[in-house]
Amino acid sequence: MKNDGYTYRDRITSAEAGETLQDFYARRYTHSSAEEWREHIAAGRVCRNGSVETEPGIPLRSGDLLEWQRPPWEEEEVPTEIPVLAESDDWMVLHKPSGIPVLPGGGFLRNTMLWIVRTRHGALVAPVHRLGRGTSGAILFSRNADAARALARGMREGGIRKTYLALVQGIPAEDRFTVDTPIGPVPYAPLGMLHAASAAGKPSVSHCRVLRRDAARGQSLLEVDIPTGRPHQIRIHCAAAGHPLVGDPLYRAGGLPVDSDAVPGDCGYFLHSWQIRFTDPESGKEMIVVAPPPDILRPNG
Repeated sequence: MKNDGYTYRDRITSAEAGETLQDFYARRYTHSSAEEWREHIAAGRVCRNGSVETEPGIPLRSGDLLEWQRPPWEEEEVPTEIPVLAESDDWMVLHKPSGIPVLPGGGFLRNTMLWIVRTRHGALVAPVHRLGRGTSGAILFSRNADAARALARGMREGGIRKTYLALVQGIPAEDRFTVDTPIGPVPYAPLGMLHAASAAGKPSVSHCRVLRRDAARGQSLLEVDIPTGRPHQIRIHCAAAGHPLVGDPLYRAGGLPVDSDAVPGDCGYFLHSWQIRFTDPESGKEMIVVAPPPDILRPNG
């Protein structure tokens, strides 16, 4: 599907001041090379403080407002069947298919859950939390501003709990184990930085329970609860415990990225948001919503 293009807006910080226009865009949006950015700028697609800027080498100043008029582009196809699992006037829990991103980015604009759900259910709906592009299952959306504030507060205060199913490599020795490896940004050539296991990272906790062991395949099915919600936490923590997700192109044993060009949005792994618990903002009642997993992740499969 070809979209209608998009205007990207960026405000230059003091740390970015002095960087050239071309270098800023080549670093900020890595889908295009420095030479391609030079062509974009020379073609008049970039504005600086409201005026077209055609000089790629001009130094930027703190506070500059940049606008890039990206022409329409062809987006990768994604699954668009997004069932409603449960809903009220304030919220809805949707069943996200694997393969669709939640928010725009990485070449996706219209082929995202945000765009599709707002088209179908109104402009005010918004995701309360995120799931990786390759992750399937239950995701909570708010339907109005008051509910968004209440549910966001619940996320901050630990009032929203999520349970996942993860297919991992190897056979854990223990039936239950906890991973508390800190997670933070580490250098990663394709992106500059990437969240991974890091001693300097933020405290992170995942509680794992083995639901099924398959010695013949060298795989196990885990139930994972995450009191904290760091980026890619389950993928990183399972890998840090020596059991990377089956098919994960990004994280290797130890919780660090593999030596490749893989990015977080690459799919292939098996991770499912199985159950979500939260408090209804209006009634105060605890809600529990379950998303049926795919066959490969069924606990009794």
